[in-house]
This record gives sequence, structure tokens and C-alpha cells, in this order.
Amino acid sequence: MLLREAVIDAIRLFFKSQKFHEVETPLFVAHTDPELSISPFMSTLDQVSSQYQGFLTTSPEFAMKKLLAGGFGNIFQICKSFRNGEPISSRHNPEFTILEWYRTESDYTDIMDDCEQLLFFISRALNDEFLEYQGKTYDLSKSWLRISVAEAFLQYAGIDEKTLHDPKAFLATAKEKGYVVTSENSFQELFDQIFANEIEPHLGFETPTILYDYLASQAALARKKPSDPRYAERFEFYIAGIELGNAFSELADWQEQLERLEAQNAERKKLGLPVVGVDQDFVAAIRSGIPQTGGIAVGVDRLVMLFVDETSITNTLLFPAQDVFSLEEA
Repeated sequence: MLLREAVIDAIRLFFKSQKFHEVETPLFVAHTDPELSISPFMSTLDQVSSQYQGFLTTSPEFAMKKLLAGGFGNIFQICKSFRNGEPISSRHNPEFTILEWYRTESDYTDIMDDCEQLLFFISRALNDEFLEYQGKTYDLSKSWLRISVAEAFLQYAGIDEKTLHDPKAFLATAKEKGYVVTSENSFQELFDQIFANEIEPHLGFETPTILYDYLASQAALARKKPSDPRYAERFEFYIAGIELGNAFSELADWQEQLERLEAQNAERKKLGLPVVGVDQDFVAAIRSGIPQTGGIAVGVDRLVMLFVDETSITNTLLFPAQDVFSLEEA
């Protein structure tokens, strides 16, 4: 727990030394991210004769982008976030600590550089430029491996770029590989299965790895790649097979942003998931203009887990959920 404190101290010192502003945003909000894979905690705000539906934030992203539109410049935040519906496990706790930062006049490649520099900074603050995790040594002073999603699917799963962009061919290939494919299976479901089974186990074991350029359909809040709109300027980074952060060149087109949010809410309704609505203040902020920005969310508990050489985030938390609710870890 003392090392956890030291890691968080180092994170804060890194961003302060780079002249970032530290900000605070609400944890209880009227609208949240409609991403289909995320299940938010819901509650109500009671006010005399009225009630208002609200959510615990799944990340501070929307609020921080409103601050970008307000001219705050480079900002970071270390805060609690909440996600429901995920099994409590070695890498998931319903309440978790998130680090989120935004660098203006930048894109996702600048955030890649930030990630490399941040982890080396933390390691040096703990008096070692090497990360020792589960018997392996990672030299954080060296540049990380950077591999695109298309390259990873070809290298580790034997699926070429043409097949990756042809849903019918992709599903046929998945079936040939032995995956269960029915009329109800979507491209994304099979993509996720192949990714989890054949690609993720290879990521970050020899050296920290950045997996970049996700498919445009997986853009989330990232902008599409101007040179090849089949892809989005999004990356995730891995060490020892553990996904630690999700980054974007942030989408600054308010109309496309609104269309994505509305489409996600429509799909949530279709699937019987809670509709979280559209944060019109967020859309208005994007419409008012934000600088070209790169941003990322990093799981602090997982980051601490690496630096203290533990295999479960449970051992990095003073009050893990299974203790609070007397539950068993999945």
C-alpha cells in the first residue's frame, strides 16, 4: 500500500512537471458513455417533488472534454470511476482508480510517447529503471513495440487485412478455426473471441507493446484516420498481457460525435440495455470547438499491480469489493 502511494505520487509529479493542470470533475452525472460494453451504476437524485436519473461515472472523459472546450489546455485527473456488470476478478473491481490525461495540439502518437515516459518516470521514482514482474524484467528506458491491429491479426491469428474488413469472410474464417458461429453472432463478438484467445496472450510479454489503429467500427470516441478511414486513431497498451490504457486522437467533429452517441443509445434500446441519453452539454462543448487533442484513460490499480509484482488488483486495494460485499473473486 505504501508503494501504491508512491506510484500515485509519481504520476502526479510527472504531470505537474510537464505543466499539466490537475482537475476535478463530478462522479455522479446525468448522462454517461453509451458504449455497449459498459454497464453503468444507476441512481436517482431526489429534489423536493422531482427525481432525476443519474449515473456514477464510468470515466471522467465527457467532463474533461468540456474543460478542453473551455480552454484549460493540458489536463489530467486521478479519480474513482465505476462499472457494473463485470465479474469481480484479478483485473476488475466495480470501483476503480483511473488516470486520465489530455494533451492539446497533439494526437495519439504523442500520447504513445507520454505513456513510455510516464512509466519510466514512475520506475525511476521507485529507484529502478527496470520493471520486475512475475520473473520477467522489462527495461522501461527503451522504446516500446508498436504494432497495428491489422498486423497483429496477421501475425498471431493468420487473418489478413482483406479478411479483417470483410465481415462474411471473417466469420467464415472464425468458423474454420473452430469458433461457434451462428446467425446470431456478430462480427464484433467473433473479433473479441479471436482477439482474447489468439492475440492478447502475445501482447507485452517481451517488451511493453502498443496496439494501434483499431477498426473504424471500434473507434469509440476516437477520430477516424485521415489517411485511411477504415481505421480509427486509437491504441491500447499492454505489459505482460495486461491491458493498461485506452487512448484516442480525440474526435472533434460534433456532428459525427452526436451521430455516434445516438446510434449507441439506439442499439442499447434494441438490446434491452439501459438508455443513458445524450449529454447535450458535451456535444455543445465539442461544437464550440476543442483543439486537436490526444487523450488516454489508464487503470491505476492495474498499473500499481505491475509495480508491486502482484497478480491481482485485489492486493493493491485497501477495500476490494469482495471484502466489502463478502463476495468471491471470479
